[in-house]
Amino acid sequence: MKTEMNEKQLTVFLEGHIDSANSGDIEAELFDILKANAPVSVVIDAERLEYISSAGLRIILKVKKAYNDLKIINVSSSVYEIFDVTGFTEIVEVQKAYRIFDITGCEIIGEGANGKVYRADRDTIVKVYKDADSLDSIKNERELARTAFIMGIPTAIPYDVVKVGDTYGSVFELLNAKSFCELMIEDPVSNLEFVAQESIKIAKIMHSTDAPEDLPKQSNEAKAWTVQVERFFSDERNNKLKALIDAIPETGKMLHGDYHIKNIMYQNNETLLIDMDTLCTGHPIYELAFMFNAYKGFGVIDKRKIEDFFNISTETTLSIWKRSLELYFDTDDEDFLAEIEKKASLIGYLRIMRRVIRMGEENTPDGSELIEACRTRMNELIDTLDTLTY
Repeated sequence: MKTEMNEKQLTVFLEGHIDSANSGDIEAELFDILKANAPVSVVIDAERLEYISSAGLRIILKVKKAYNDLKIINVSSSVYEIFDVTGFTEIVEVQKAYRIFDITGCEIIGEGANGKVYRADRDTIVKVYKDADSLDSIKNERELARTAFIMGIPTAIPYDVVKVGDTYGSVFELLNAKSFCELMIEDPVSNLEFVAQESIKIAKIMHSTDAPEDLPKQSNEAKAWTVQVERFFSDERNNKLKALIDAIPETGKMLHGDYHIKNIMYQNNETLLIDMDTLCTGHPIYELAFMFNAYKGFGVIDKRKIEDFFNISTETTLSIWKRSLELYFDTDDEDFLAEIEKKASLIGYLRIMRRVIRMGEENTPDGSELIEACRTRMNELIDTLDTLTY
């Protein structure tokens, strides 16, 4: 048994098999080492551990009782499964050994607030998180994707977690899949109707599905945004904005939270959603607001922002937005759809302002210009709208 002492932390390197035949000797040796070194904390490095039985697990439990902050690192998938199945992952911090994944030269096919999505090859895409401490976020997104899948919403579920540089990524197997954005790049004229119809079909499935109670409520987020932007509006407009948001009813239905053609994949005649970390619950007007931002709102100052994001023309993104609204409400009534866009845009511009503030860009030239553009439009919308629902 190899060990390494570093500033009162003892690292124990386990290897091979630990079972009832050798567990007694291993336990005696391990506790002799602990007694001799008197560490403050203990880490077990299981990179070369091939198997551990219940007898070995009992040894670790004894170490845990003596050193409550014990953690086990570099655990192979097969050994991790033993820890997981036996419930050890609920008792001790167990970290898997993640395979290294190189994204050099990979095409970026999507980007959101939390990370970028790369095409690794024709069969695989990888979502790489921006935050180096992202394992909890990855676990949360996987659980959200599973929740959506179980409830009948077609979604791709990540099957592996990998190390990418200083951060982590989720791997999805999407054989020969293309995003709806790629379909639009290939042929915006011929594919527009298909893309719009399929994307709205899934949106309606989501918006008619009862959400689990533990999903975050989008209304709580929106109410927080109104507080964050208070200093940019008069008291009268602040009060009306908050009243409009407060009056949006809770529907208890599922929302994607970042719904656009880069987050919808097409594989073997099946449509699948990706990027499920924004899954939430609320009135569909919030989803429409986020769609408005993707196709129109983020171009309020510079239309090239949206063109660069989707790699398609502004005319095409506006066509997607217009046709999506027509299909969602099953009408081509221009006055009605214009009113819906106003309601969605008020929430959309509110979210953009909050995003600029959250990213610390409100005092930069671009950030202040964007906030002013949103504020100006919101002032007019606040004055003219009496409700945000339909």
